[in-house]
Amino acid sequence: MQKTSLLTAALLAVLHGTVHAAPSAPPATPATPAAMTAYANQLLDAQKIPGDGPGVSVLVARGDQLLFKGARGLASVELGVPLRPEHLLRIGSVTKQFAAAALLKQIDQGQARLDDPLSKYLPDYPNGSQITLLQLLNHTSGVKSYTGIPGYMGNPVRRDLSTAELIREFKDQPPDFAPGEKWAYNNSGYVLLGAVVEAISGKSWHQALDGLLLKPAGISGVHYEAGDQLFKGMARGYTLNTQGQVAPAGLLSMTQPHAAGALIASAEGLWRWNQALHGGKWLSAASYARMVTPEGPARAEHYGFGIVTGMLRGQPMLSHGGGIHGFISTLNYLPKTQTTVVILRNSDSPGFAMDLVARKLAAFAMGEPFTEPQPVAVPAEQLRAAEGVYAGPDQRQCTLRVKADALQAQCSGGGVMPLLPLGSDRFAMAGSLTEITLERSAEGRVVAARMADNGETGGPRWVRSGDLPPDRSFISLTAEQMQALVGQYQSPQFALQVFIGRDGKLLGQAPGQPAFELQASTARRVHVPQVDAQLDFSPEAGRATAVTLRQGPATLEMPRKE
Repeated sequence: MQKTSLLTAALLAVLHGTVHAAPSAPPATPATPAAMTAYANQLLDAQKIPGDGPGVSVLVARGDQLLFKGARGLASVELGVPLRPEHLLRIGSVTKQFAAAALLKQIDQGQARLDDPLSKYLPDYPNGSQITLLQLLNHTSGVKSYTGIPGYMGNPVRRDLSTAELIREFKDQPPDFAPGEKWAYNNSGYVLLGAVVEAISGKSWHQALDGLLLKPAGISGVHYEAGDQLFKGMARGYTLNTQGQVAPAGLLSMTQPHAAGALIASAEGLWRWNQALHGGKWLSAASYARMVTPEGPARAEHYGFGIVTGMLRGQPMLSHGGGIHGFISTLNYLPKTQTTVVILRNSDSPGFAMDLVARKLAAFAMGEPFTEPQPVAVPAEQLRAAEGVYAGPDQRQCTLRVKADALQAQCSGGGVMPLLPLGSDRFAMAGSLTEITLERSAEGRVVAARMADNGETGGPRWVRSGDLPPDRSFISLTAEQMQALVGQYQSPQFALQVFIGRDGKLLGQAPGQPAFELQASTARRVHVPQVDAQLDFSPEAGRATAVTLRQGPATLEMPRKE
């Protein structure tokens, strides 16, 4: 049940593209537990996690060897209870690989096939004869994701629903596309997958998961968060309110995330899960290979069955993240070195670089740590020569601009990122593992930029497509002009609240995200410079009834929610 936001889209996703393995190097020396502990604590110190707020639980292991286990912050802010690695936290969409493995186990037992139609198990589901189990597993079914139905993530998700009742919430929604035609992340698909597991087993999906996988492997640190049970060591979840203060997470019945995101786990429970799943203890070699090998429309998205495939330091990496009311999680596994990294947070607010920290921990554990960039002095004219607009993959753009004698990058869907000069037309992107290398023509003019991530070489090439656009000039709106824009706007993909803060400034906020100041260029056009987004309100006069969000190549129409 992954939360996504256009306003906070990760810059690393913007830079996504084909990378090439780094040149061969001498065999790495894996980290010792002592070295891993010192490095992990150093990374966590750098994140400046408040001791009086929500926290983070971290575990790093190599095979059966625990390298680091620790936690920062509080499990209960109200009671001042410190967070410990043994605490249980919601894992959100990491649940999907559990549900996928349960169905694959049933397939291995001869009770189903990947090409079975959904109608074999749910005869009344619309167009079920054209939807296969494979398409549910890899998000290519085209079924409408119920978490994208306008208004659904408000009060409707607080209700306790049976599997059949939850399916009725979305079964008659028009599909997004024909089955197998495209890829789109889809929580409804995993609810249907859970329903198939139930139809085959005669039990609830989570009871089937327990019996098929968790209990036989002796995994006690993973549970379904039933609303009528107490779980010892369960951490409380938090968010930020409109004033940026820590607040209790929004209410959510855990019957609703279902097989798409309703599990809770400890860090060690997820480590043991990785060992069993990737160690060949449960699934046949054929089923496991399908699970970790993207195919069809999912290939371009690097998505298997509840597993995202990628590379880190020239090694394959299998991972998934989760975001749910009050919690964020990530679970990574590198098969070559059997390295597990688990990070769990009991807050859904920004402020912790989870993916960056997870990758740095994994690289260090493998013995191939990322070195911290060492900036060098670069003449101002060399920096100004790089200014301009660059066109990259998928119609995305990236602008390089000098501000206060430093080069900055802002790419479609991302915030402003300072670039640290490394010399020889190389720059490190602050707060990430991305490096930018400029390419020059024979005359010395900058014509393109290579953006490589995770210490790899190569990377996508961004071609300089134009000169630097002029800085925008902003105006002050009257109280009446601001009040005309205030309201809640929502589309199936996104929601935005516009309000006036205590200091009289116009603010915008997406669910579970911090509030951004909105800066106006006209009475009906405002901007979010931090993430290069523009909001156009309509009509031209009177109370706004709709807003159009423009960010990079994306355009979203959002009517006012009455």
